[in-house]
Amino acid sequence: MGARKRAGASARRIVAALALTAGIVTLDYRPAMAQPNETTVLPEINVTNTRLVGRTGGARRGVAPGSGAGADTPAPTDDGSGIATGTIITGASSTVITAREIERSPGQTLQDVVAREPGIQVRSLFGGANSATVDMRGFGAAGTSNTLVLINGRRLNDIDLAGVDFSAIPKHSIERIEITRGNSGAVLYGDGAVGGVINIVTKNAVGLPPSGRVQAGFGSFNTVEGNLAANTSSGPFAASVHANGLRSDGYRQNNRLRQDNAAGDFRWSDGQGGGAYFNLSGDDQHLGLPGGRRVTLTTSELATNRRGATSPFDFAERQGLNATLGVSRVLWPGTEIVVDGGVRNKRQEAGFFSAFGSAFDSGFKANLTALSATPRLLSQHSVGGAPGKLIAGFDLQHANYDSDRSRHLGDPPIHRYDLQQTTAALYAQETIGIRSDTDVAFGGRVQRNAIGARDRFDPTAPGGAFAGPEGLPLDRSEWQYAWHIGLEHRVTREVALFARAARSFRLPNVDERVAMSPFGVATSFNLKTQTSHDVEGGIRASAGSFTWQTSLYVMALKDELHFSPATFTNTNLDPTRRVGVENVLTWRASEALRFKAGLAYTRATFREGPFAGNDVPLVSPWTGSVAVSWDIYRKYLVLDAVARVFSNRRMDNDQNNVQPPIPGKAVVDLRLGGEIDRLFWSVSVQNLFNTLYFDYAVASAFTLGTYSAYPLPGRTFMVKAGMTF
Repeated sequence: MGARKRAGASARRIVAALALTAGIVTLDYRPAMAQPNETTVLPEINVTNTRLVGRTGGARRGVAPGSGAGADTPAPTDDGSGIATGTIITGASSTVITAREIERSPGQTLQDVVAREPGIQVRSLFGGANSATVDMRGFGAAGTSNTLVLINGRRLNDIDLAGVDFSAIPKHSIERIEITRGNSGAVLYGDGAVGGVINIVTKNAVGLPPSGRVQAGFGSFNTVEGNLAANTSSGPFAASVHANGLRSDGYRQNNRLRQDNAAGDFRWSDGQGGGAYFNLSGDDQHLGLPGGRRVTLTTSELATNRRGATSPFDFAERQGLNATLGVSRVLWPGTEIVVDGGVRNKRQEAGFFSAFGSAFDSGFKANLTALSATPRLLSQHSVGGAPGKLIAGFDLQHANYDSDRSRHLGDPPIHRYDLQQTTAALYAQETIGIRSDTDVAFGGRVQRNAIGARDRFDPTAPGGAFAGPEGLPLDRSEWQYAWHIGLEHRVTREVALFARAARSFRLPNVDERVAMSPFGVATSFNLKTQTSHDVEGGIRASAGSFTWQTSLYVMALKDELHFSPATFTNTNLDPTRRVGVENVLTWRASEALRFKAGLAYTRATFREGPFAGNDVPLVSPWTGSVAVSWDIYRKYLVLDAVARVFSNRRMDNDQNNVQPPIPGKAVVDLRLGGEIDRLFWSVSVQNLFNTLYFDYAVASAFTLGTYSAYPLPGRTFMVKAGMTF
């Protein structure tokens, strides 16, 4: 039994490390408002970029139907508020991060950019470009599977535990990031949108003259980075290409990172509002995995060798390729159809080498292919004289996951898992301006989910004699549904109230299914689907140069998917609940000086069962940020700074809440930059005050005061320079 437990632990290390190389930190040993007499016209949507409907400020006013403000409506304006002025879901708490905010962020990663938004918690293992996970509204270690990430309205989340690798998306290729909090996005996008949706909208070259951009940078730990972008258009054709490469030794020993990414966007317009587009991207990554630093009641590797490696040879690699092809056509004025489909392929492997001998080594290989077809229809129309917008469509997703688990990468696999998941859904969402000052949105989704799982076990493979038995075949299908009702009412020109209610669901990922039985027991792969009911309400207001948004929410979950430290398995919990308050305040002190502050309270607790009343691990009750953007001398010299703070959070695996918590900290990042003609430059300093801290640790399930922490870098710098042509 002891050997089986060690083999099982090695399998969980494999899954966790592949999650790391894909960008998550869950190494937790488990797989302007108008007057009432104005005409109401709802905002336009570019459906090739996003399916989000509605607008923070409500319906637009003073634009007559058929005035030509169609699919060419500009992207959200940058009014300095940081509150959405673009396309979002009516009744939801939302934010739009503009390209300018992304470019001027002191943080080096997209995770750093979104980390300052209220309701979003980011945890990092190594402080590198790809070792962080994004958690919306307090799901802790399961945050990755409860936050749905999209690119141009298409899913990036895969059916395995590995989260979305934000670092695989070139930052300069992004036009904006649309954040919709809560589960209202489930109607348009399907399962996994429990905590919220992050939609990354990329740039295209439509209507742009030929141009290019090159940038190079160097920084701490021998970090070297290069970026390239090129755009062109001619008549109905447009093309843009973005690429970047990164090399770094990393903060820790055995933490070397090698990463290359490229993305291309190619478009053709028929001159009548329709056309075709083709997106292609690829990435290649190698990451060293140094493991955690062990702390006990009497010893601390954090104090004696903070940058050392527990696992000096472990590594993980990943290669990805993604393609999307779509066509759009205006059927008649106000109605457009989009038919598109895509394919994603991800190959992963990892090697782990035990200090106790090669008998305890483990290897992992996985190949995941996801196919999708997502035709949809957008209609602008009138309902009893009131303007309306309908978006309806059909989603078909099929994913095939093959994984070999062996002692070494070159050995025959002990377990070979083959899981296939197919989902098919119909959805529709309508937004109506029932009055000049009131918008209502409602919609629903019906989705059929089918899963098939097989395990081929070879006891003759090296290490197979000490591994667990073959898993039981599973063939299961079910129906699920999601719905959303949203309301926005503009009380005055300066004050608007919003509210919503919604239901969503999350399917178990394949790694949770593989690790859902105790050691020595054949896994059945059979877990229940998690469901969530949300209600939320809030207020948006402005007063001169100030804007303000506050929202309050309650989430009631059933069959929440969770890892149990008592049995080392994944399971469905008794009912759980989350409540929270999120605030964002902006102040444009002058044209050159802008401030933004966010503060969120997130209460994530177990409501029933053996951990009733305890905090969910890895969720800080309090998080906040303050940012300043100062144009010191026009565009020639600009300063941006962000201070982020998080309160104490429980360590991963500490559902009993008995281990010491991860200490809360505050970190300040700073960026100084500027432009001179076609040249641009920046100097960034992260963790300005050299705070020594960690925001992720795994607690021992048995020994009080013992845990494994992942220390983050102290003060680091990055210098970048480039030119446009």
